Amino acid sequence: MSVQYNDFGELTMGGTSLKTLAQSLGTPAFVYDEDEIRHQMRRYHEAFKKSGLNYNISYASKAFTCIQMVKLVEEEELQLDVVSEGELYTALAAGIDPSRIHFHGNNKTKKEIQYALENKVGYFVIDTLEEIDLINKYASESVDVVVRLNPGVEAHTHEFIQTGQEDSKFGLSIKHGLAKEAIDQIHESDKLNLKGVHFHIGSQIEGTEAMIETAKLVIRWLSDNDINVSLINLGGGFSIKYTENDTSFPIEEGIKKITDAIKQISKEADYPVPEIGVEPGRSIVGEAGITLYEVGTIKEIPGVNKYVAVDGGMSEHIRTALYGAEYEALLVNRQEEADETVTVAGKLCESGDIIIKNAKLPSSIKRGDYLAILSTGAYHYSMASNYNQMQKPPVYFLKDGKAREVIKRQSLRQLIINDTK
Repeated sequence: MSVQYNDFGELTMGGTSLKTLAQSLGTPAFVYDEDEIRHQMRRYHEAFKKSGLNYNISYASKAFTCIQMVKLVEEEELQLDVVSEGELYTALAAGIDPSRIHFHGNNKTKKEIQYALENKVGYFVIDTLEEIDLINKYASESVDVVVRLNPGVEAHTHEFIQTGQEDSKFGLSIKHGLAKEAIDQIHESDKLNLKGVHFHIGSQIEGTEAMIETAKLVIRWLSDNDINVSLINLGGGFSIKYTENDTSFPIEEGIKKITDAIKQISKEADYPVPEIGVEPGRSIVGEAGITLYEVGTIKEIPGVNKYVAVDGGMSEHIRTALYGAEYEALLVNRQEEADETVTVAGKLCESGDIIIKNAKLPSSIKRGDYLAILSTGAYHYSMASNYNQMQKPPVYFLKDGKAREVIKRQSLRQLIINDTK
């Protein structure tokens, strides 16, 4: 992360004063280091190139998407996965080649399937048996599909972001024969072409062991059942550093371990080494983004707690309330020792509206100071709401000392634009 204090004691991102940005742009606001986003994308490319395998990197747009983000994806030669009509619409509005888009989702509607077919997306990721019939029904020509497998693997992460365990709404169970049934149905269809298989075991995964073990299980299953595919998509879920206790996924080392293992597993199973796909989202934008807030009320309860309230809250920072996620805050406008533990709270009408429960901040903090919450680039803007009729913050990309607006701050008028009188 490119956030650090300068010689004047002001917090900077990419060499630009965040105090100046907060004063000129207003708060709350999301700010991304564009160079950091591009750097992360390029790290994945370089790691896979060294493996010598065919590969594709698909940015998971659910982490954060907008027209300018999709343009970065295309400029850096990534593909894109979408999970809704809205995400697909945004991608198309950005002008990305539809053949680079993969359509995910455990409950694709008829309307979404038709919309994706009309725009000729690269492939569908099949998540249910019924979906096979729907795509086959509405397709007018051959369509590539990838089957999402449920491998029955439990990743060591928060229960809400595990997705590969047997009891999950995602994927088709290998153990219970649904995955094989899906592949048989695809082979029998007249419109669907089986391109590959997909699995995703969870999010914020720090190591490679679970992914390698799952790949081993999947390749052996493919080999044992004489199922030939050209692509195995390993999903995403690569971790980032939210606090000092976290570890960012080691892209170069991790991809090498995974690709080396897949080569060995394929050799042992006498199975052709497939193209490898991954779907990073969080690990591309997570650490590249911060949220800027202005401090308001400070409420100290002697011997109990000190609350530092900011001008936003769970309307754009839901992950603490939803997952118990932990973050770090830094004082923006001056550098002082973080000598006090406080609770950074939002301004919304909920007791659970907490940004950080045990934040380390200077005891001198006061109204009018600015805070930067680190590593909020993923799943913050994309999960933002209008609870309490809060306006969604703007988003800026920072490059070469200049901030360009990529999403405008939501206006008061826009809060009621769809209301009827």
